[in-house]
Amino acid sequence: MGIISKSRKKSPWVIHYDCTSCNGCDIETLACLTPLYDAERLGIVNVGNPKHADILLVTGSANKRGAHVLKNIYSQMPDPKVVVAIGACASTGGIFKECYNIIGGIDNVIPVDVYVPGCCPRPEAIIDGIVQGIGKLDEKAELMKNEGRGI
Repeated sequence: MGIISKSRKKSPWVIHYDCTSCNGCDIETLACLTPLYDAERLGIVNVGNPKHADILLVTGSANKRGAHVLKNIYSQMPDPKVVVAIGACASTGGIFKECYNIIGGIDNVIPVDVYVPGCCPRPEAIIDGIVQGIGKLDEKAELMKNEGRGI
């Protein structure tokens, strides 16, 4: 596995959710999957079902109407799981944080493990954030193993 982790037994599966973004971060996140950046070469696989995902990639600010959707996606993911906040909006609310319906960054709704700064961050930064998330995923898996909860 090399660059990812020697302790991982499988490729990390990611799912992407857009809360309320301008779509800049979404475009850059999708660029990670194109042949130019090719995140799959690192074993990162994009899935459409939260029940299969290890890492949740979130773009956009948390809002009052979408908070329950974000919580629902997060709760469907099996443990151990990691959340990566992509961009300024997901991290802090960004330029939309003063809007009437915005409650700030996604950490106001679900726990966040990795923050990828920028408006909008480059695909290299997003891939780096995912790789950091994989490290956190390994730590959580080891902790669960030591607690006897197994994975």
